[in-house]
Amino acid sequence: MATFISPAARAGECVVLLHGLARSANSLLVMEWSLKRAGYDVVNVDYPSKEATIEDLADRAIPEALFSCRDAETVHFVTHSMGGILLRYYMNRVDTPPARLGRSVMLGPPNHGTPVIDQLSEIPKIELWNGIAGMQLGTGPDSLPNKLGPVNFEVGIIAGEQSLNPLLSSIIEGPDDGKVGVESTKVEGMADHIVMPVTHTFMMNNPNVIEQVLAFLKTGAFKRG
Repeated sequence: MATFISPAARAGECVVLLHGLARSANSLLVMEWSLKRAGYDVVNVDYPSKEATIEDLADRAIPEALFSCRDAETVHFVTHSMGGILLRYYMNRVDTPPARLGRSVMLGPPNHGTPVIDQLSEIPKIELWNGIAGMQLGTGPDSLPNKLGPVNFEVGIIAGEQSLNPLLSSIIEGPDDGKVGVESTKVEGMADHIVMPVTHTFMMNNPNVIEQVLAFLKTGAFKRG
């Protein structure tokens, strides 16, 4: 019977998973299983994404995750959507990333915000539905993503270009995944960027996306050709 785990190759490597807005750790269970099958230790963080600011969520969730990976020689991150902004905020606060920080893959991150939030902000009491953190993801110069600056750690970004919501896509300029435009996923300092035919909501479960995540964590680049 074939084994899918590489005990020696991935020994001492831990991957932290950070889900997106209004989601839970359950949304990354397929990713968690796939990473474990590849031999990684995995910490799938469940944080209350609508109950606090991005700053508070990051300061609460990421140190706890790093502590859970305390025995690992290398700690990687895989994030979905707003989870990537939590990671950027946290790493932006340190002059030098932790020595044991490995590679990070962001799936559909609103690195320059999304006009969807700009439109929703005009609806009274929308923060009750979208949370305080969600309302920080607009495209204005004072939005949190746009104030963070370049990344200072090794990041690969996967953007989607298929949508399940034509109405929201009509708000976004250029190709998008239904919630975030492809151009908005890019950030200065990123190591690699790839666009795939997947949607924002379900990209983390796509086998081809998972294959690309594993490739970047292993080599620092996405597979092409």
